[in-house]
Amino acid sequence: MPGMIAFGRRWGIASDDLVFSGSFELFVRVLWWIWTLALYTLHKGKFDCSGGRVLHSYLVVLLVLLAFIILSLCAIVYVSAQGTITNPGPRRSIPVLVYVRAMLYVPELIWAILGAIWVSDDSRGCEPAEVGAVIAAVVASWILLLSTGVGVLFVFDPLGSRLPGPPSQEQLGVRDLESSEGSQLLSTARSVAVRVWESRLRLLCCCLPQDESHRAAFSSIAQLVSGFFSDTDLVPSDIAVGLALLHQEQDKKEQCRDPDEVLSHSPSSPIAEDLEAELEKAAHCMQFAIAAYDCYTSNLTCKTQSAEYDIVGGDNMGCHFSSILHSTGLQYRDFIYVSFHNQIYEIPFFVALDHKREAVLVAIRGTLSLRDLLTDLSADCENLPVEGVSGTCYAHKGMSQAAGYIYKKLLNDGILNQAFTIAPEYKLVITGHSLGGGTASLLAILLRSSFPTLQCYAFSPPGGLMSKALAEYSKDFVVSVVLGKDLVPRLSYPNMEDLKRRILKMVSNCNKPKYRILLQGCWYELFGGDPDDFPTEMDRREEELSQPLLGEETLLIRGSSSYQSLASEDSPVHCAHLPLYLPGRILHITEDGPSRRSCFSQVRYQAEWSSETAFRSVLISPRMIADHMPDAVLRSLNSMTQDRPFNLCPSSLSNSHLNVI
Repeated sequence: MPGMIAFGRRWGIASDDLVFSGSFELFVRVLWWIWTLALYTLHKGKFDCSGGRVLHSYLVVLLVLLAFIILSLCAIVYVSAQGTITNPGPRRSIPVLVYVRAMLYVPELIWAILGAIWVSDDSRGCEPAEVGAVIAAVVASWILLLSTGVGVLFVFDPLGSRLPGPPSQEQLGVRDLESSEGSQLLSTARSVAVRVWESRLRLLCCCLPQDESHRAAFSSIAQLVSGFFSDTDLVPSDIAVGLALLHQEQDKKEQCRDPDEVLSHSPSSPIAEDLEAELEKAAHCMQFAIAAYDCYTSNLTCKTQSAEYDIVGGDNMGCHFSSILHSTGLQYRDFIYVSFHNQIYEIPFFVALDHKREAVLVAIRGTLSLRDLLTDLSADCENLPVEGVSGTCYAHKGMSQAAGYIYKKLLNDGILNQAFTIAPEYKLVITGHSLGGGTASLLAILLRSSFPTLQCYAFSPPGGLMSKALAEYSKDFVVSVVLGKDLVPRLSYPNMEDLKRRILKMVSNCNKPKYRILLQGCWYELFGGDPDDFPTEMDRREEELSQPLLGEETLLIRGSSSYQSLASEDSPVHCAHLPLYLPGRILHITEDGPSRRSCFSQVRYQAEWSSETAFRSVLISPRMIADHMPDAVLRSLNSMTQDRPFNLCPSSLSNSHLNVI
């Protein structure tokens, strides 16, 4: 439901979110009350020192204060558990209870201050045991008070202030404000949202240099993120509920799907033969994509270096070159160029001679630093004109910039010329994982005119990568490999908008309390079982008709008076809102068998050619992140090419440093 309105502003917590937080505090307060009562009972009559009466009074008043706090928390938890997400009618008294609870903090704070003073000034001559008991009570009071302050900071929403205005305008919503007043209000709200997100990004990346390129990236990312979250009135727990419901709904559809709907290719068919050959090549190239991760820099510890590190071989800036040799099976002399340079839009890569496949291989590293993350999040798009391609050509800005950087290095510095001078009969192969896979695909498009026979293997590339025209053009030389329900190949702005709409629909149509949905969802994620049969539309029983029933439309900003809209009809549209696609032909690898199995059970994989339509929606699954890990992709490829199953549990000998996004 919309965020709770209290103290004249919107907070990042709803009235039905107080069940868990209130229950936890209630549990702590009850234990503390019992403990304080035990202290008072044990030491009663022993405060016979000069300040003993004061210390005795402190414990008595503390017991009374805790009793009132416990009663208020019981009321808050009970009322917060009533109603449903979009039916807050039974919880209309929550703000009043919150005010009562907040008022109780005042005497508690005053009493904690007085207790600290009395312990330090009036405890002389008292027994150490009695003084220690009071000190423990005072310390516990301060710990709980500070914890409450931290909790308030967590739910504080810097964009939640209510702007003053006539009630009629608030009820109509910001979109209905007229002429220049509405435009000015919207412009101000958008500017505030962008500044807030820029501040958050700068705080997150405080260890990075605040130069012009980083400031531009922060601004671009802030505009994108603030625009995405600006048109909903959901709190984080609402999103968690929507994801839990959506996961169970997807599992129900998957269980009901007819097995005959899954198309399989005969082993003797040409398509199957082509698939088997591509799997062999992909498994081989994946070793080089993983080896690129061994070229990591001290960016992981946020240490900045002014020099650029482009070397051939050797250990430098934390690069374990021996690990690269082991992963690829190459010799030191086979490496033409290794770059450790890492800045925003500039990612590490290496060029080597792959004698087994007779190829000059360019391997690009995936995300492994904050700078790489900024490159990932620069999800706006820019024009990428390619000769001979009909249609609009545009691509992900961050990866397009990274591909342009490597393109200039390869050609202007003569790196490829040097490689093909040594092995003129070799062909060019480009590969990478995640960020490296997306960059490799765009680099292949840029180099295609100069190297018509090149091939590219992109592992787990991002979904919002290139326009339809470029995706069709790349099908002749790019193969994208996607494992299971990997989230990243399904990430694009349209897909995220679709996910947001589906979350709104699930949240608005469910008629169970939020705490029940979250508890059952956690149980389902941890232990499995049958998906809960949540209703698809709200029950409208006669006794509920008097309550304010809220629907999906109410969760949108234009229907809420508590959170001002940051979007308008004339808002500039981000290029990232345009449809973007995975590159080339898509090789989709899935587990053969049930989706849930024991940790130590063996799993086999199957692969089939897929289309971009299969990746137009985000699939919610516990493996949506695990399937993106490079070691998981390599394991699945080796399983199919070597025809042997793998255990789901990672071995202790596995490369844990490969678990990166």
